[in-house]
This record gives sequence, structure tokens and C-alpha cells, in this order.
Amino acid sequence: MFKNSFKLAWRNLVKDRQFTFLNLIGLSTGLACALLIYLWVHDELGVDKFNEKGGRLFQVMQNLSNDNSEIMTTGYTPDLLGNALIKEMTGIEDVAIVKSPDEDENSKGILSFNGESIKAAELFVTSNFFNVFSYHLLQGNKDQVLSDRYNVLVSDKLALELFHTTKNIIGKTVTWDRGNGQSKNLNGTYRVSGIFERPGSNSSAQFDILFTHALYAEKNTHDANWLSSNPATYVVLKKGISVEQLNNKVKDFIKSKFKAGSQEQKWAGALFLQRYSDKYLHNKYENGIPVGGRIEYVKLFSIIAIFILVIACINFMNLSTAKASKRVKEVGIKKVVGASRKLLILQYIGESMLMAFASLLIAIILVAIALPAFKQITGKDLKLYFDTSLIFYVVGITVITGLLAGSYPALYLSGFKPVLVLKGKLHTSAGESWVRKGLVVFQFTISVILIVSVIVIYQQMKLIQTTNLGYNKDNIIRFSNEGKLQQNLPAFLSEITNIPGVINASDMEGDMVGNHSGGGGIDWPGKTERVEFSGLYVDYDFMETMGLKMKEGRPFSRKFGSDSSGVIFNETAIDAMGLKNPVGKTVKLWGTEEHIIGVVKNFHFESMYKKVGPFFLSYRTNTDNILVKIKAGAEKETLAGIENLYKKYNAGLPFDYKFIDEDYQALYSSEQRVAVLSRYFAAIAILISCLGLFGLAAFTAQRRRKEIGIRKVVGASVSNIATMLSTDFLKLVLIALLIAIPLSLWAANQWLQSFAYRINISAGIFLATGASIIIITLFTVSFQAIKAAVANPVKSLRTE
Repeated sequence: MFKNSFKLAWRNLVKDRQFTFLNLIGLSTGLACALLIYLWVHDELGVDKFNEKGGRLFQVMQNLSNDNSEIMTTGYTPDLLGNALIKEMTGIEDVAIVKSPDEDENSKGILSFNGESIKAAELFVTSNFFNVFSYHLLQGNKDQVLSDRYNVLVSDKLALELFHTTKNIIGKTVTWDRGNGQSKNLNGTYRVSGIFERPGSNSSAQFDILFTHALYAEKNTHDANWLSSNPATYVVLKKGISVEQLNNKVKDFIKSKFKAGSQEQKWAGALFLQRYSDKYLHNKYENGIPVGGRIEYVKLFSIIAIFILVIACINFMNLSTAKASKRVKEVGIKKVVGASRKLLILQYIGESMLMAFASLLIAIILVAIALPAFKQITGKDLKLYFDTSLIFYVVGITVITGLLAGSYPALYLSGFKPVLVLKGKLHTSAGESWVRKGLVVFQFTISVILIVSVIVIYQQMKLIQTTNLGYNKDNIIRFSNEGKLQQNLPAFLSEITNIPGVINASDMEGDMVGNHSGGGGIDWPGKTERVEFSGLYVDYDFMETMGLKMKEGRPFSRKFGSDSSGVIFNETAIDAMGLKNPVGKTVKLWGTEEHIIGVVKNFHFESMYKKVGPFFLSYRTNTDNILVKIKAGAEKETLAGIENLYKKYNAGLPFDYKFIDEDYQALYSSEQRVAVLSRYFAAIAILISCLGLFGLAAFTAQRRRKEIGIRKVVGASVSNIATMLSTDFLKLVLIALLIAIPLSLWAANQWLQSFAYRINISAGIFLATGASIIIITLFTVSFQAIKAAVANPVKSLRTE
């Protein structure tokens, strides 16, 4: 019986090639989109889920408030916190402290051995690091590898690059050089005590080398206070301990270290615990509470995948029910000769399942073709490999798609009464027609929402790209002040300005887009409240190189020797401090007296999710990042000249540089990916919807061919006929527009609320969307409408 049912299903699909072709394209495209999104979502959901103690592993987060009731949430905590928690707080099994370098998180130090050097990203960790986290230690005893302060662990990849082997390297001596930044006091000689497997893509933390945190704490004693925010603190809870109860205990832990009612207690942060495996996806905070982050995009694209599949299934249902008139006699005869409704349902479900699995095979081919481009867009190393979870997902989603697409046609076709069918008295019910129209409206409602989303995202990204940042980010490169270069930076900067095409050069500590010094440790005359500042330490010519504009006072200058203790604030900082005539006044910058030499006009030093906050520029020479402004149009030749000069000072090290506008773009990497993916998925949703519309228009024209013939005989023109056939579908699209516009307006406003600087949603967006969807509909339907209108009426009326 199964064999015969399969044969019948196959024959029916082959018999109506247009129907089969349209459904194969729609279903396979929908399944391919769902499969690609699954690969990305599965990868996102798997980040940081590898820890054996993941269910009990939490990061201690800190909420810092100011007098304006604004809360800043950070993962950095006082250096003293870890040891105090394990001693004083019951319910905690273990505590690990992890310190990232103070410099630019993308910069690296230099590890050297026997004349060979390689760049590496470091972490400073406590000796129990491998007991708290489940990173794989390949060589060495995890309880002893970090027992000595001058021990160091290297990754297997770093070992292969530096030593050309992973064997017999324990005990070897290496030299570490972090430049002249804040970690320069850690430069020196270390002993390799172990090798670990470099973290894979399922880890949010990426590092090549591990040092002991005890050494860092010894070299940086200024961090040993309860108001500092330096390392990250991770705790493992004892089994059975409730994180909610522990959160109540740790909330005021730092405040308890100060005298009641003191200014320090007022400034102290409030603590809470966040599950470590959740932080990657839930990294957005409002009022000190996690409210979203990357998880929003995971949910968004999961919903898009579902909608695209539903749209594909709607096509199948609409086309199947629309062509039911061709199969009614088949149903009637089968019922007369004894076929039960159950058997007919199984037959039609079987046809849809056959179509679904045929579409799956095509979808897998489409995914294999599209995967390289999809990997580039998402920035992830995604692979199509059929493990148990993927097979379960693929088969499950295909079966669900087949059942969803085939259930309504199966129930609809199997419900015909044989007597009415064979007498030719079967008429299409109003209910069946309304269902089909409702499904078309649903398809185009989703398509309209996606089109509006694409336009809104595009315009917001355009605003971000074209907004005056207050500095000129174009044609400026930055690279690390490293190796032998740091001993000769003044000479290097002097020589680099002689290279044709170089306009200016300077150096700074950090970068322009978020890697700043900061905190509330700035005091000024008449201070009454704590203000959180961000800031950069910069050298001469920095403001000229970046194109920053002064409101009053002057930039740092070699003409004034006193600038070594000078500071420049932005307009927001001066307003927050309430200073009148600030130039010349003295402030304390982390205990050091500095005099204000100028006020710089506000500029964007963070993303546009935030308003411009208080900012300072303090003079410091020989910092960790070199900036070079180059002439537009001469980039290739100028960069070649800079590279040659760099290798003169740093022979053996590669010249790695970045344009600083790339740093700015990186702030919105997730949004850019959403923008690109949204365009593709919107186009696919529209394509699938139009395939269904094309098929429905063909069947509508076929069903009304006699009516069309009569109208032509009595004088109707081709344009009259084409307009009549197109109007019905245009009505459905207009209904979809009326439903979709308020929904898309609400969704767009919700997304834009996260930006401090955002576009205004104008009526033009909806007019453009409406016009485009109407044009697409007319283009899709017109072919079938015109084809039916120009047909010879004699052929359609011959049987009358």
C-alpha cells in the first residue's frame, strides 16, 4: 500500500510540473533559510556553555550610581573583593580573579624566545583558574602551574608558532614585553610551566598566554582599595545555594567596608551575580538589571526563520487548495470504490511529506552554496556537519513543515462528498476562499514588516555613518608602540612626519571608541557629588591629528613645559563639575594635581547608544598606540613608507595596523550584520510570497477562463481583463499594508529606543514600502493576467 501511495504521490507531482516547481522553490528556500539561521543560533547559544560547573559559575557585576540616579553596570570589581568573598560569605565554594590588560583589548604584548618574537593576548589569573573554568590543560598540573609568580602558561597554538613544537618546552625561559602602557611594570622574564588548548569559538574569552594575578597585584598596589574597578571576579556557588538569596547578601558588600554615612560608602558600588554562561547573550543593562543584548538578535532571527517557513507552507496550502478543482473527481471516484477519508488524508499528507523531503535535499545544497557568504556576514566559523542535534532539527523541521503544509489541503480535499463531486455540483465555499485570502494577507503583512525594518535599519546605520563625531576618523591608522620602537618613539614620530603623504602623527593610551581610563576619582573645587569620567592619556599633536576642536583654552603644546601636569575636559565634564571659567583651575586626577589648560568641544567617544558623557584628556608621552594621519588618495604609497620605517625600528615583527574608522564600525558590527541579513531575508520572504501569488494568479485565471472569454466576446479590452484579475490581489496587499504599518512602526520604535541618537520615522518610509510592495504585486500578477487577457476566447468557450 505504501508503495502504491508513493507512486501516486510521485505521479501527481510530476503531472503538474508548474505546481511542483513553485512549491519546491518556496519550500527549499524556506528550509535553507531556517537551516542557516539554526547554525548561527546554535553557535550563539553554545558560547560559554562548556564549563563543567557552568550551572554554579557566576560573575560578580557592579552597579555604580551617581547623584543623577544614573546606573552604570560593569563586570569590573575591586581587586580586594575575591579574597573577601571567599572568607566572609557563606555559600561560595570558590573564587577566581581574572585581569585583562589595561591597554586596548585588541592589542597584544610580545613574547620572545631565542631571538624569535610573537604577539600574544594575555590574562592575569589566580592559581585556581583551571578549577573554576573548564579550559583544557594539555601539559602541567592544574594545581601547580600558577603556583609561582613568575610562571607562565602558553597555548598550544602559541607554542607551535614560537617554539615550533609543543614537546619539552616546560621550563624554558621566555621574555615578555607589553610596551610602555600601564602594564609595563610586568615586562620581564618568565618560566613556561604548562600548555593549554587555545579557547575555541565556543568561548567568549580568547587568550594566548596566562600570567599569575598574584604578580599583577604585587606590581600594582594602587588597585588595592575598595573603590577601584579593575579585575573581573568569578564565584562558584556551593551546591544547593540559591543565587537569589546570595544576591541579597552581596548587594551591599562593598558598602559595608566603609563607615556608615561616609562619602565613600555613598560612592561604593552595589553587587549582583550573573550566571557566566548568560553574560555573552545578556550583556545589556538598564537600571542595573540585565534586559537583553545579543539574545535579542537570536530571538529575532529565530522568529524570522519561523515566519519564512510559515510563508512557504502557506504557498503550499494555497496552491493545493486552489488546484483542488482538478482533483475533485479523483476524490469522488476513490470514495465510491471504498477509499476512506483517513486513507485519502494519508495520501495527501504523503504527497506533502514527499515534497518537503525533496525540498530538504535542495535546501542542503543551497546551504552548502550559501554557507561561505553567510560565514563572512555573521563573522562566525560555521560548519554544516550532521551531528545528532542537527539531524534531529533538520528531520523534525522537515516533518513539521510537511505536516503543516499538507494538513489543510488533505483535510480539505478528503472532505468532498462523492455524490456532489460526480454530479459536478461542487462549489467553492466562501469560507475556503476567505482562508486562502487570509493566508495571502498574512504573507504580505510579514513581507511589509520586513521591508520597513530594512529601511529603518538602513537609515539608522546611515545616520551613524554620517553624524559629525566631533573628530575626523578618516584616513587615520593606529598601531601598537611595541618592541624596540618604544625606546625610540620621539625619533620615530619625527621621522614618520617626513614620509610623503603623512599629515600628522601622535600617540595615545587606549582608543577613541570605548577603551578608556575612567572612574570617579577626580576632585575639583566645590565638588559635592561623584561623577563618572572617561578619559585618554595622549601625547603632543593628538588633537591636531584627530581634528578635535577647542571651545576655550588650548591643546597640549611643546611650547609649555607645564603641560606635563595639564588636563583638558570636554564641555559635558565642565557642566557636570559646575566650573565657571575653568581654564587655569586645579583639579586632582586620581590624587595628582593637574591644571586645566583648555575645554574641548564635545565629541563621540562611545557608541551612539549613549549620550556624550564627561571626558578628560591628560598628557602622557610614549603611550601604547601610535596614530598617523595620512593623505587621502595616497594611502598605498604612504602605508608602504610607514611599514619600511616601522621595520627599521622593529625588525622581525609584522606591521599590524588598523584604520580607526574600523574601530568605529566595530561598535555596530551586530547591527551591520542584522542590516545585511535583514535585506536578504526580506528579499527571500518577498520571493516566496510572490511565488505563491504567481501560482494563485495562474489558477485564478484558469478557473475564470470562460468568464474571461465571455467578457472579451462582449467587448472587454485586454486592459479591462488584466485590471479585473489584478484588482483582487491588490486589495489583499492593501489590507496587508493596513495591518503591517502600525505593527512595523511599533517594532521600529522599540529597536530605535536603545540609541541615544536616532532617526525620526517619517511617512516616507511607509510610502516607499507601500509603493514597492504594490509594484512587486503588479509585476507578479500582471504576467498571468495579461496572458489570460490576450488568450483566444474561442478556445475557452468551445466546450460551452
